[in-house]
Amino acid sequence: MSKNKIRNNIRKLRFNCHEMTQQELADKIGVTRQTVLAIESAKYSPSLELAFRMATVFNVPLEDVFQYEPGES
Repeated sequence: MSKNKIRNNIRKLRFNCHEMTQQELADKIGVTRQTVLAIESAKYSPSLELAFRMATVFNVPLEDVFQYEPGES
């Protein structure tokens, strides 16, 4: 049984947003830099609210930040 994957484009979006640092993003969404690092490296899945906050910061649809890839059954 394969594990579902949630991929993200946070690093690319940060770079395209005036080379925003992880700390700057963390400050804008109300979390620690370590949390941004964990989400960006796919070690932690954010809450739905936090995911929407990120999309709002980057001014893009949620699907541009996160993509869900179901595992094979």
